[in-house]
This record gives sequence, structure tokens and C-alpha cells, in this order.
Amino acid sequence: MRHAQAAGNLPLASARRGDFLVIVRCRGELRARRSVQITTPVNVPNLQILWLAPPGEPIKAGDAVVRFDPSSTNQQLQEKEAGLRQSQATLDQAEAQARITAEQDKLDLASARYELERAKLEVSKAEIVSALQGEESKIDLGLAEQKLRMQEATVRLHEASDKSKIGSMTRLRNQSQAEVNLAKRRLSQMELKAPIDGVVLYMMNYSQGWVNAKAFKVGDNAWPGSPLAEIPDLKTLEMEGKIEEIDRGRVAVGQAIRIKIDALPEKTLEGKLSSLSILTEQTNEWPPQKNFRAYAEVDESSQRLRPGMNGNLDIVVNRLPDAISIPTKALFTRNGKPIVYVLGKNGYIPTEVELLARNPDEVAIKGITANDKVTLVEPPVEPKS
Repeated sequence: MRHAQAAGNLPLASARRGDFLVIVRCRGELRARRSVQITTPVNVPNLQILWLAPPGEPIKAGDAVVRFDPSSTNQQLQEKEAGLRQSQATLDQAEAQARITAEQDKLDLASARYELERAKLEVSKAEIVSALQGEESKIDLGLAEQKLRMQEATVRLHEASDKSKIGSMTRLRNQSQAEVNLAKRRLSQMELKAPIDGVVLYMMNYSQGWVNAKAFKVGDNAWPGSPLAEIPDLKTLEMEGKIEEIDRGRVAVGQAIRIKIDALPEKTLEGKLSSLSILTEQTNEWPPQKNFRAYAEVDESSQRLRPGMNGNLDIVVNRLPDAISIPTKALFTRNGKPIVYVLGKNGYIPTEVELLARNPDEVAIKGITANDKVTLVEPPVEPKS
């Protein structure tokens, strides 16, 4: 026969009475349902990062996230503004010259019309002057009419020429103005701001290849239109976990969950299971496994929570009220039946118990009372003399 060994220095645990939560445990990762990417401007060359907001730090909407070096754009703006001033001066000069030409043409046209009227007056005196003078007056009238037609043609030519020249100068001025506006718009895009509240996570820079990829930092050159950073909304954090196929039938949407983040072991987050994937997904691990995706909403938000944090996702599938629970390490098997070793006055007494439910860390049993001391290791037994 065998009997319990005398009490020694073995690790003990107390049986606890209370509600026992039957859980399905899986590993998970925090993710944000809503996040906004910050991309570099599309039509802006020479984007060298001059300043970055600290990664992982909280940021408010409207705060600066990235600043680029504006020196090259400033130089281009000064050059374009100088070109605009020159184009404007050339246009002003052409318009002034056109006005002078128009006034001179008006004067010449008025003079030609005066000469024509004077010639008509001389022709009207043909009855009272000699025939020779009459013929001369007719010739002068013809010359005056011809001169007026030439002057009118000259005015039209000057108007068309000045209009064409001013139009060409105006187009050059407008082009210079557009280049100045483009340079100013590029200069205004040298600072990128946060569109929402959250934290800043910088993308990987693959300019040196996939092997040498690192997160963007000060001094790096960014290419136009590329994603530079991402701001997840901390108010939309949820835990994404992987449920094994054997546990899929025990869980359902709406069940309560408890989350323990590895980086914050002292904090337990409460929530509920919000959704489950319909189909399984095969992992890249070896041996390959197929799991269901589970998404849990987190009721409590904390400024210390960050997307990408790992932890345990415990889904509460049942609740046993007023149950006795002990650590899993305190449950042993003898002759195919579960037993525990209870600390008594004369040693450790093997006590047969009934297993009600099992969790990864604790079990619910029947057969002992609350506050009984049970061993966490199986004590050695000695043959009875």
C-alpha cells in the first residue's frame, strides 16, 4: 500500500470558491478598425525629410507629422517670381506702346479725313475756277481718298499687330503666374498634418531594397505619392485572434471576452466578441494549421495601448456559479481518476475529485472545500511498512 508523505516544503495553492469562467483562449494582436494613411505630395520633387513627429506618440488632428526641406522649392519660387515680374513688365510695355500707336493712328486718320474733306471742297469750286484748277482739285481728291484708305488699313494693321503681341505677352505672363502658383502650392505642401487623432506609425522605406528596408527617418528622400505614415484611431482598437477548429463550435458572437496584453500584464481589458470569420485561414507556420479569425471589441481605451501589441484573448463560453477552482498544476491522475493532494495534519492526503470544467490555467472541481491547501507538485509516496 501507499500513503501520503509527511508534510514537507512543497509549493501550495488555496482552493478558491466563486464564479468560474469557462474560457476559450487564443493568441491575438491589437489592430485598429480605422486608420488613415499620410502620403507624400504627388507633384512635388526633391522631398527630403527634415523633421518627423516622434513615432508611437499620441497626436491630435491638425498637428504637424512630417516637414520636408523647403530650400529647393524656395529657390524655385524666387526664380519664378522674377520671371513673372519680367513678363509683367514686358506686357505693360507692349500695352503702353499699343496705346501710343493707337493715339498716333487716330491723329493720322483724322488728318487724312480732313484732307479728304478739304479736297472735296476744292472740287466743289470747279464752276467758279479755271478748268485746269478744277482738274487739279479732282486729282487731289483722288489722292486724299487713297490716302484715307491707306490710313484706315494701317490702323487695322496696327490694331491686329498690337492685339497679337499683347495676347502673346499675356500668355507668357499667365504661364509665369501659373508657375509661381505651382511653386507656392508645393511650398505649402512641405508640411503634412495629421487628419485625425491617434498615434503615428511610419512606413518602411524600400528605396535600398527589401532586405535593407527600415522605417522612414530624418534625412530620407521620399518619392511623390508614396505612403509615408499611418495614423490608427485608438478609439477603434480591437483584438484579432486565431481560434482553432476544435474550439469554433463553442464560441459565438456577443460572448464576453477578457484581454491580457503582454506588455501590460497588470491590466485586464473587458469587451465582447464582435465577429467571426466564416472560413478558415491556413497559417504559414509549421506544421500548417487552419484557424478561424475572431475580432473582439475593447470597451476600455487606454493611452498605453498601441496597434500591434500581442496578448491573450479569453472568450467566456460558460459560467459556473459558486464553484471550487484550483490551479491546473494541482490536478493529478491516479488509476485513471482525477485527484488532488490536500494538506492535512499528518501530510498530504490524496483526494479524489470530480472535474467540472478546465481552463488553461485553472480547473473547476468538486470534492474539496474552499481554502483547502493543495500541492502544485505530486508528492513522493513511500511504501507502508
